[in-house]
Amino acid sequence: MARFIEVHPVDPQPRAIAQTVAALRDGALIAYPTDSCYALGARLDSPSGPERIREIRHLDAKHDFTLVCSDFHQLGALVHLDNSAFRAIKAATPGPYTFILPATKEVPRRLHHPKKKTVGVRIPEHPVVRALLRELGEPMLSSTLLLPGHDEPLTDGWQINEEIGHALDIVLDSGECGTEPTTVVDFSSGAPEVVRVGAGDPTPFE
Repeated sequence: MARFIEVHPVDPQPRAIAQTVAALRDGALIAYPTDSCYALGARLDSPSGPERIREIRHLDAKHDFTLVCSDFHQLGALVHLDNSAFRAIKAATPGPYTFILPATKEVPRRLHHPKKKTVGVRIPEHPVVRALLRELGEPMLSSTLLLPGHDEPLTDGWQINEEIGHALDIVLDSGECGTEPTTVVDFSSGAPEVVRVGAGDPTPFE
């Protein structure tokens, strides 16, 4: 069963963040809050993280994983950006958006879309995940915590622990957060295409 760690949603306790990051560095899979909804997270180089996420969510190999970044500098090292994409994404971050873009060589191949060689990237605004990323010092592999057969993501840490705690190492609980996943914008063909409308306003990309 997962270790259950409660954390303040606005001013997360450094001890709780440090414990969670130590577990991530040891290969843990965690559930954590974001500015859109709860998500699953692991280190980019975790040997088991991608497969554990696919198993929990019943995803196939064509799913675009999301790499969660602390700032635009980290994001820019992971994906190729032309000037128009740079300006549009810069204006919308941090916030509840995921952007699909061609991956750079910094991204492990096993995290790419197998044909398009793309990956999702995002810079969240929630204080807990921002504290996690600062302590970790690198981007984190992530996926929305939307379970098979569910119309909405799980919204409470205790509910996540009850339903899938057996498949996780840590549930980082900051109380209820949103029920809408991120708005997803695909820049991989050059022009932006809104492929999922979620918590972020899609208007700037339409």
